Amino acid sequence: MSDYHIDTKCVQSGYQPENGEPRILPIIQSTTFKYKSTEQLGRLFDLQEPGYFYSRLANPTCDYVAAKIADLEGGNSCVLTSSGQAAIMMTVLNLCEAGDHIVSCSTLYGGTFNLFSVTLKKLGISVSFVRPDADAEEIIKAIQPNTKLVYGEMVANPALNILNLESFAQAAHTVGVPLIVDNTFPTPINCRPFEWGADLIVHSTTKYMDGHATSIGGCVVDHGTFDWEKYADRFPGLTRPDDSYHGVIYTRQFGPAAFTAKFTVQLMRDMGFSPAPMNAFLLNIGLETLHLRVPRHCANALAAAEFLKRHPNVSWVKYPGLADDSQYQLARKYMPNGVCGVLSFGVRGGRDNAVRFMDSLKLSSIVTHVCDARTSVLHPASHTHRQLTDEQMVLAGVPNDMIRLSVGIENSEDILHDLDQALNIL
Repeated sequence: MSDYHIDTKCVQSGYQPENGEPRILPIIQSTTFKYKSTEQLGRLFDLQEPGYFYSRLANPTCDYVAAKIADLEGGNSCVLTSSGQAAIMMTVLNLCEAGDHIVSCSTLYGGTFNLFSVTLKKLGISVSFVRPDADAEEIIKAIQPNTKLVYGEMVANPALNILNLESFAQAAHTVGVPLIVDNTFPTPINCRPFEWGADLIVHSTTKYMDGHATSIGGCVVDHGTFDWEKYADRFPGLTRPDDSYHGVIYTRQFGPAAFTAKFTVQLMRDMGFSPAPMNAFLLNIGLETLHLRVPRHCANALAAAEFLKRHPNVSWVKYPGLADDSQYQLARKYMPNGVCGVLSFGVRGGRDNAVRFMDSLKLSSIVTHVCDARTSVLHPASHTHRQLTDEQMVLAGVPNDMIRLSVGIENSEDILHDLDQALNIL
């Protein structure tokens, strides 16, 4: 539906019913699919024809939703996963193996930081961290001969730094590796990473895309434009025969969809990070109102940030939508219509008062989740980044007094009143 506006794509893209078929996306709640001949099922296993045979690899409900997300991002293909972490992990492993290296921005969600710095290290994949606002020269210095990808969060969770997307893309493409961007916080409503040079986009669909805290999920979207064959020796998994599939060469058989094809038939087969059809169905319902919810989240977050900046019991506020924020110009460049509904701030009196403030909230909930319809708060140093050392928290942009506020779509006056009454207790 490339000719339609993104608002229409949110509602209409993906599943297109034929005459007499269900108007609403059907839930294909089946592990397996029937065929009339052994020969045909064999061709499916050999990747000689498209089709479904086991939901661990692919399921029609999930694929319809993946097609919608690909359309929203302007990508060639997309695969859903069981979580955002699974999407990131499998995207890296689709390109890397033991002995390889990646470059990433340092301001990351705590789970991603731990994945890169601890878990991938155990698998023999090393990582170098650079500042999210680094220029291309600085990023290129961090790239090694065995580097396979460059990674960044478009808006860091919870540090809220903005990725210098053009510089990261320039550096990655100068040396011939893809740029992978986590676009979870802005969503395709507010940011278009492919238009600025990204090659792959990952999402935790658990957040704004679902929007209602109903289902865990993730996805990877491939722009379909990175020339894997040009750097064939660097990416043998895509450009050389795969012995586990009778010698298939993904770039030759699947063309622009080579990355997602390998991702599906090899890694999803071997690791099983497949999404549930019911979760995909719920995700699709969330996507249908994404274009309505995101602007409301952004408007409410800006109102909350402006209120908190004026409050005497608040020591600092970080929100790139504020005109005096250090990231404002980058935010305007990449996200002119708004950033996201998440902001960070510190309470005077440090960590103890931060905890007291949170425990005094009435409307806002203390939850691990972020980016759904309801306003929620979290203390990253005590929760999402709890496993990090003090040095790692500094690197990730998470001070001890930081409170992450995920502003919902309630009436803004009620949100501000709740913040005010809790701050005034201090």
